[in-house]
Amino acid sequence: MSEAIDAQSRYRQQSFWFIACAVVLLVQIVTEYMMGRVPICTCGYVKLFEPVVKSSGNSQHIADWYTPSHIIHGFLFFGLTHLIMRGKPLSMRLFVAMLIESGWEILENSPIIINRYRAATISLDYVGDSILNSSMDAVFMVVGFLFAWRAPVLVTVVIAIFFELLTGYLIRDNLTLNVLMLVWPVEAVKTWQSAL
Repeated sequence: MSEAIDAQSRYRQQSFWFIACAVVLLVQIVTEYMMGRVPICTCGYVKLFEPVVKSSGNSQHIADWYTPSHIIHGFLFFGLTHLIMRGKPLSMRLFVAMLIESGWEILENSPIIINRYRAATISLDYVGDSILNSSMDAVFMVVGFLFAWRAPVLVTVVIAIFFELLTGYLIRDNLTLNVLMLVWPVEAVKTWQSAL
């Protein structure tokens, strides 16, 4: 009997944190709407994948070449919460990851970061994400987080490196370069990226 009560208690606790994750995503969406972000691409349609980085559709549709970066966010947040929240339920750790990711998405779409991207990186025409793209970035982070939970560490690390090399080769940008150019712009990197 006590085992059944414990199982119900764990189920309720897990459910609470998963619902909390959905609430965080909803708060992100509402906040971005109140910030004046556009719901979908101003082109008027939704694409599954936007393949052109230097286009008005980049960061406006469901996925783009920056989607792998958000999957890697999930890998990293899984690792971080594994280290600092040992013994806590997976759903609670996912909630913390959602807070970080959604907080970043809101900050990324604020004028201070948009202007920083335009000044310090090759993203001269960056106007921020559509709400659809931003919310899908958070969803892809969840995908990465859950993948890292289930996959062997070595597989997760190899996939992260593959994503970084692939996007670095194809679009001359990736999570590592994005962070570098946002925090400590290097003119040589900017020149190399602009040559694409």
